[in-house]
Amino acid sequence: MRKKLPLLSFLLLLLILFTGRCTRKKENRPGPKDPLHFEHYNKIYQSARPYTRWWWFAREIRKKNIRHQLDWIESQGFGGVEIAWIYPVERDPNAARTPYLSEAWSGKVAYAKQYADSLGLGCDFTFGTLWPFGGRFVPRKDAARIYGDTSFRQPLRLSWTHPDTGLVIDHMDKQAFNRYADTMARALQPALESGISGLFCDSWEVETRKIWTDGFARTFINRYGYDIRPFMDSIYGGRYQDERYDYMKLVAERVLNHFYRPFTKRSHELGAFSRVQCAGSPTDIIRAYANVDVPETEAMLYEPNYGKIVSSAALLAEKPLVSAESFTCLYGFPDKHHREEQTADLKLVADALFANGVNQIIWHGMPYNPKGVDSIDFYATVHVGKTGNLSDELRPFNDYMTRVSQYMRKGRPYSDIAVYLPLEDSWIKGEYPPEKQMKWSWGAYELRYQYMADELNGYQPHWINRYFLERGTLENGTLYCGDASFEALYVDVDHLDSAALETLYRLASEGFPVCLKNTPRQPGRNKSTGYNKQLNRLVRLDNVSPLKEQVIQTKPLVQSTAPIKFRARQSPMGMYIFFPHPRSCDLHLPLDYGFSHSDTTITRSVVVHHQDKDHPLVLAFEPYQSLLLHINEKGEKQWIDISYQPPDPEKERSP
Repeated sequence: MRKKLPLLSFLLLLLILFTGRCTRKKENRPGPKDPLHFEHYNKIYQSARPYTRWWWFAREIRKKNIRHQLDWIESQGFGGVEIAWIYPVERDPNAARTPYLSEAWSGKVAYAKQYADSLGLGCDFTFGTLWPFGGRFVPRKDAARIYGDTSFRQPLRLSWTHPDTGLVIDHMDKQAFNRYADTMARALQPALESGISGLFCDSWEVETRKIWTDGFARTFINRYGYDIRPFMDSIYGGRYQDERYDYMKLVAERVLNHFYRPFTKRSHELGAFSRVQCAGSPTDIIRAYANVDVPETEAMLYEPNYGKIVSSAALLAEKPLVSAESFTCLYGFPDKHHREEQTADLKLVADALFANGVNQIIWHGMPYNPKGVDSIDFYATVHVGKTGNLSDELRPFNDYMTRVSQYMRKGRPYSDIAVYLPLEDSWIKGEYPPEKQMKWSWGAYELRYQYMADELNGYQPHWINRYFLERGTLENGTLYCGDASFEALYVDVDHLDSAALETLYRLASEGFPVCLKNTPRQPGRNKSTGYNKQLNRLVRLDNVSPLKEQVIQTKPLVQSTAPIKFRARQSPMGMYIFFPHPRSCDLHLPLDYGFSHSDTTITRSVVVHHQDKDHPLVLAFEPYQSLLLHINEKGEKQWIDISYQPPDPEKERSP
């Protein structure tokens, strides 16, 4: 036995260092272990180098061009590519193109994967052509549908087979997805045999107004005891809020169980992992993101702040990686200042993403161009290529993003306050007001405009939902949920599900502090008769109050007289805190061209509270610079060099 103890101790130490499990109060804590932690996560995106989406236009794909572009990608400091198949660029409809999903097509895709492997690059694949899943091979019975219009068809426009459109699949029917996946799997199988890849699903671009599927009415009646169909023609208006809530709740369940879960399951069966943007989907967004392997956000069509929802889901579900489709439509939709992009502006976006929990950048992106050509563009992206403003800056900028991403993977995210995501409110509201709607966004269910309360400045709050609250474990006053440890719960909602109220009362009755800003109402048509009684019991507890100061006794991690953004991670080696340049905070679409320009040093006086010690600091942000602080296990402070000097936007500004 004495001979085995050193080996066991060594293996235990490796396990602790790998998982990075440490909290302020408790090293070992309960919680489910995601089996993919060891099987997948230690094999993907290992270098933390940015990937780029690689637009393969519908044309004849040649191996020499594949080699040429992958060689160039490797030389520019990228870690890999994500191949996306889209529309033809030739105006001649009879121009040669490799037939979609043909044996020849599969061979070119497999060659790209194998050549990327030989260079040490990763190679992911969009699980279809264009954005929503669909194609010419999708039969009518498997197609997306809406209530009340049997003639409705959602065509898959601008795909590889353009002008032949095909149909978008029904995302609330897992059999439709499985039949679609069978076809895609056969075509991608040769490429997936050479090593692990990500299978990518883009943000939701399926029609959601009155979304419907076979059997929905019957399931609804069985669940809620009434027929939703008489309300469907007016389901998004000001009336029928309770019926709308019930409808959205069932839609959310269908989308999760019939699309996102089957997609991840099929990815694993193919020896791959799922990387998914659940943004825009009519579902419980935290649960959706929690059911994929690599949750992905997007900027700037979704603003960087949205990434907090994505990284919160990752934290709760113990997913160590959070990626971002980065720099999309930086200056506005679709192609403002194309090829004139300024690296300093891009750095603001990247730093904002890091501050919201991202640790893997995916450029958007690189067009497929034959060797010797760099004139083909994708219409809604920054240009990753040999020409344009970014061409000389790709390598140093990628090196910078790699350094920050590596540090943003150490240990696990620091967490202190859980904030209840107002999902119920979003389902009740229905539509956004006109001033918040965009061509591609109309429904409040998207939760695009959710921001943490100002009074939580200095803390590291994360969003939470009912599902993870119910599964949390309360020990010694700390709530453990997945990789998170929370000292209090902050609830600022108008509506709260009865099951969520039960969970709040259970936690609060066991002593957990709850800051309840409003008196919530019960959503849904079938009201619980005990709701108000339970609510009254909750608000009478001493540790429940609308005043934060009365119930939240934990000091903020970073105390400052002025608001300060940061992202903190804790590991056995201590605490790492990333402070983005102040100009990267609260970015909004569209970004003004040259918005990053700065010629002065900005200072912030802060106190970092860590391990019962106060660390007074002056943060000095030089023009274009962000900061990374390390406080080791002994309390010693060190500034880590992440400096990168992009070209001055004022000097590069186009006339």
